[in-house]
Amino acid sequence: MRCFAVMGPSQTGKSTLVDKLAALEGTARKATSPYGLNLCQFEFAGEFWCALDAPGSIESLAHAQQTLLASDACILCVSPTPEEAVLAAPYLRFIEASGTPCIIFINRIDEPRGRIRDVIAALQDYASHTLVLRQIPIREGETIVGAVDLISERAWRYREGQTSSLVAIPQDLAEQEHDARTGLLEQLSEFDDWLLEELIEDRQPDSAAIYSIASRILRQNQITPVFIGAASHSNGIMRLMKALRHEAPPVEALRGRLASAADISDGALAAVTFHAFHRQNIGKTVLARALNEMKQTSQGEFALGSLQDPITGRPLANGMPAPSEVFATVKSDRLPVPALITANSALAAPDWTAPPSPMLDRILVPESERDETKLSGTLAKLAEADRGLLVTQEEGSGAYLVSVQGPLHLREVSKALNDVFHIAVTEQPPHPVYRETVSKASDVHYRHRKQTGGAGQFADVKLSIHPNERGYGFSFAEVVKGGAVPRNFIPAVESGAREAMEKGPLGFGVIDVGVTLTDGQHHTVDSSEYAFRTAGKMGVRQALSQASPVLMQPILRVEIHIPSIYTGGLVQIVSALKGQVLGFDRDEAAKGWDTFRALVPGNVLDELARSLRSATQGIGYFAKSFDHYEEMYGKEADAIVTALGTHASS
Repeated sequence: MRCFAVMGPSQTGKSTLVDKLAALEGTARKATSPYGLNLCQFEFAGEFWCALDAPGSIESLAHAQQTLLASDACILCVSPTPEEAVLAAPYLRFIEASGTPCIIFINRIDEPRGRIRDVIAALQDYASHTLVLRQIPIREGETIVGAVDLISERAWRYREGQTSSLVAIPQDLAEQEHDARTGLLEQLSEFDDWLLEELIEDRQPDSAAIYSIASRILRQNQITPVFIGAASHSNGIMRLMKALRHEAPPVEALRGRLASAADISDGALAAVTFHAFHRQNIGKTVLARALNEMKQTSQGEFALGSLQDPITGRPLANGMPAPSEVFATVKSDRLPVPALITANSALAAPDWTAPPSPMLDRILVPESERDETKLSGTLAKLAEADRGLLVTQEEGSGAYLVSVQGPLHLREVSKALNDVFHIAVTEQPPHPVYRETVSKASDVHYRHRKQTGGAGQFADVKLSIHPNERGYGFSFAEVVKGGAVPRNFIPAVESGAREAMEKGPLGFGVIDVGVTLTDGQHHTVDSSEYAFRTAGKMGVRQALSQASPVLMQPILRVEIHIPSIYTGGLVQIVSALKGQVLGFDRDEAAKGWDTFRALVPGNVLDELARSLRSATQGIGYFAKSFDHYEEMYGKEADAIVTALGTHASS
C-alpha cells in the first residue's frame, strides 16, 4: 500500500480533490475520525493507495502534522489567489521540517483570481525548497480551459465530467511554453549534471529522461513541483495522480527518514502511530502504519491490542498488517500517539511533530458533582490522543484548566467529553493571578495573650517589615538580643509570618516582603511554638495593613510566531493592550516567519489571541511564560480589589 497526505487551508477544496483522485478507477472506501481526519483507500494502476485527508482548520494543525509520519509524500492544496498564499505558510513550515516530499496543487483554477506565476512567487516566500511549475494554463480570455505539460510538451483541454482531450499547443502559447520549459529544465539541471551538460551543449533531452530526473529529485526531496487544476470539475486530476504514482518515493524512504530521526536502524522500526481517538464503549483507537513485517501484537511495555481494518473495523484478514499497510488497533490505552514502534518499545516521535502552543485557557466545570473525580482521568485520556490539548490544574483553586488551540478546538473537547464519556461541562475563564506587596516599611508590636484555665498562651513580638526587590520573594531575619525570644521559638515566628503572606490586606497573596524580628518577650510557662506562630502571623498582618499595600499584576513574556508580512502590525496590537515590545528576529527554522517578543499583562491574553488571529488570518500563534509582577494603581486597581480581593471575599 502506498500512502500520501493531503492537506491545506480551509476552502481550498482538498477533500474534493481526494474524492476525485479516489474515483479515477473505481469506488473508494472511506472512514472519518472524530477529529476530522478522513481515510480514503482506493486502487489506481494496479496499486492500493491510502489518502490521509487532514482537517483544514488552523486549530487542527497538530493532527495534520502527524499524518506526515505515515505518508510517503504529501499534496499541499492551495488557493489560486496570490494574496491567500500566506494561508499555506503553516503547512509549508512543518512539511519542510519533516522532510516529506511534497507536491503543490493549485486548485480551483476555474475561478480566475490572478496569475499562476504570482501564486508560485507568493508561496516561494515561505518555502526553502525551489517551487517548480510543471504545467502552464491554456486560457480563453480570463478562463483557464486546459494545461500544457512542460516535460512532455503535450497540451490537454479540459472536458466537464470527462477525461481531458489531447490538443495541439495553441500558437499564441508556443513562445510562453518554450520559455517556461527552458526555465523548468534549468531548475532541474541544478540537481543533475547530465542534464546540465545537455543544456550547455544546446541539446534537447527527451521527455523520458526528464521525467526520470524529476522523479529522482522529488524522491530525494530536493524540489517541490507545482501542478494546477480544478478538482470540482476533475480537471488536472489524472495528471496529478500519475505524478504521484511515478514520482513519490516508496515506503522504504519513509522508514529510513523516521529511523534516522530516532537514531535506530531501518530494520528495527516496525510501525508508526499517527492518530488516536476515543469511541463510546470501545475505548482508545489508534491508527498506525506498518513499516516492516510485524510478527507480534504485544511485546515489552506496549500492547497493540486488537488489530482492525481502519475503514470497516473488522479484524485484519491475515491477523497482522502487511508492510506499508495502514491499520487500526483498539483498546491500546498504553500505546502512545504519535510514536515510533519497535519490537519492544515505543519511541518518541520526531521534534517536528510538536504542535503550536495552545493560546486559549479555560476552566472546565462538570455540571454534575458525581463527575468531578471522573473528569480528571478523562481529560488525561483526551490529552493523550490530542497533542494540541494541554491539561493542568489552576493555581489556587485546583480546578481543571485546559489549554486549547482556539474556540473550535474547545468545542471539540467539550463534545468528546459529552458524547463519548457522558460528562457535560461548562467553561469559565481562569481566575487572574494577582498579588500584592508593600510600598514602605512598617513596625509593629504585637502581644498574643490568652488564658483559658490551666496553662495559657503568651507571646510578645516586635516586628519590622520592608519591601524587597522585585522578584526577591519573602525573607525573614532576626536581631533579638539577650534571649528575649528563645531560639527554639524563632522558627515559629517565621512560620507565622509566612502564613500571613498567604493573604494580605487587599485579599491577595503577598510577595517581595522582608520580615525582621527585632525583640519580644516570653513566659516560662505559657509561651509555646503555637503562641509565637500566632503572634508572628497576626503581627505581620497588622504591619502589612500599615505599610501602604499595593496591587501587583502578572506580566507575561510572549513569543509570537507569525509570517513576516504581519510583523509590522503587531506593534499597534501590543501597545493597545498596554504591553511592551521587546523586538523581533527572523525565524531561522522557517522561511518567511518572524519571532516577535513582547511583555503583556496577564489579563489580556484572550484579547491578544483574538487580535492576533484577526490580524494574521488565523495563522499567528504565541507561547507564553511568566516574567514578573508589576504594580497597579488607580481606578483599574480599585476595581480589581473590589471584585476579587478583600471586598469580594468578605
